[in-house]
Amino acid sequence: MKQQPLLGFVFALITAMAWGSLPLALKQVLTAMDTLTIVWYRFLVATLALLLLLGISGKLPKLSQLNRYFVGLAVIGILGLAGNFSLFNSSLRFIEPSVAQIFIHLSSFMMLFCGVVIFKETLGLHQKIGVVVLIIGLCLFFNDRLDDFTRLNDYFIGVILSVCASIIWVTYGLAQKLMLRRFSSQQVLLMIYFGCAVVFTPFADFPQVEALSGFTLLCFIYCCLNTLIGYGAYAEALNRWDVAKVSVVITLVPLFTILFSHLLHYCLPQHFAAPELNSISYLGALVVVLGAMTSAIGHRFIKPKPVPKIKMPD
Repeated sequence: MKQQPLLGFVFALITAMAWGSLPLALKQVLTAMDTLTIVWYRFLVATLALLLLLGISGKLPKLSQLNRYFVGLAVIGILGLAGNFSLFNSSLRFIEPSVAQIFIHLSSFMMLFCGVVIFKETLGLHQKIGVVVLIIGLCLFFNDRLDDFTRLNDYFIGVILSVCASIIWVTYGLAQKLMLRRFSSQQVLLMIYFGCAVVFTPFADFPQVEALSGFTLLCFIYCCLNTLIGYGAYAEALNRWDVAKVSVVITLVPLFTILFSHLLHYCLPQHFAAPELNSISYLGALVVVLGAMTSAIGHRFIKPKPVPKIKMPD
């Protein structure tokens, strides 16, 4: 597809805003529904929407394309994404959205290391610098909560759940990367979304949705649609813009979460609390984003050393 930078930027921005706002809506719904039920409804809506989209376009995956290898990859992807969704939702019961979202970039860095180990990819200098900057940023972000990491309280449990959610997402990311050798991204998502919906069906309490009030119901509907909005816009951004540039915009997700937290607290203080962050924590969030940006586009500023030419004898 022809490059369309403006549209690519818009879709990438929509993705970052969708992913940044999601935990704020989720935290509202968690007051009335349990984690596994919310996750089941989100996967069900995403599955039905993709099934309709691919069915109309005649691009549904064929069972004949699935052999034992790809079935195994699909199972790994299903377990990875199901674990990610359930752990992240659970973390929001213990910590605020801005804290849970700060770990989103751990998935990207874990993917880098897995790429080095599994796919024998090279870890560039800019990516090594990005990891160091990320660690510094996390230390700054949690500057006033370091004591919580020395004792098993709710805050520590929430952080561990959020970190585990980011790490387990890597299994989904690797499985999807391998499945893309035979299937399109939407076909892979359909299979994994459907599998996740099946996994959570025995644990879902379906009548819970009937008890939702007006505001909480709106948040619930937004959570269900967010997966389609975020991932759909992300796919369109990649089709119209460079991957590195899209990745830079996506690094802004934690900052959008903090921004939306303040805006929603200002507009609806009865529903949304302000982030409990000090000045150093805000600086830490910026440094974390800087680390992710360095990893994504740092190679454009760090020139590799020229390879010396070997002079052949006359």
